[in-house]
Amino acid sequence: MKKTTLRQNVTNIDRTWFVVDAEGKNLGHLATAIATVLRGKNRVDFTPHVDGGDYIVVLNSEKIQLSGNKEEQKMYYRHSRYLGNLKTQSASVVRTKNPTKLIRDAVSGMLARTKHRKEQLLRLYLVIGSKNPHQAQNPIPLPIDSHGK
Repeated sequence: MKKTTLRQNVTNIDRTWFVVDAEGKNLGHLATAIATVLRGKNRVDFTPHVDGGDYIVVLNSEKIQLSGNKEEQKMYYRHSRYLGNLKTQSASVVRTKNPTKLIRDAVSGMLARTKHRKEQLLRLYLVIGSKNPHQAQNPIPLPIDSHGK
């Protein structure tokens, strides 16, 4: 019996497709589960220096839940790098203008700051509504532990 460690590389990665319905889910719990799968940490052959994650399609991404008073108190900031040009928006304003930005920013903040971050985010598909445009890839449901809910 050979005792060798499994090591991923670009030639032996087999990516699977997952689908998750975001309706009624908490933003933080969903983003944590998505970031884990995008990075590939749920796999037995996880290798930190190889981008070996899977694809995720998030349906009903506009119906994500925020806990507490975060809908009005959570602020999103952007700056144009000119003095005094800090723009702030509450989560409710961001949700009306770009409903997928809440999930994308949360997942992006949970991914590792490496050279693979951009490719990992490209494998995240956020869909408004419940019709899956990637049904041909036969995605399987992503199991999310919602702490008894």
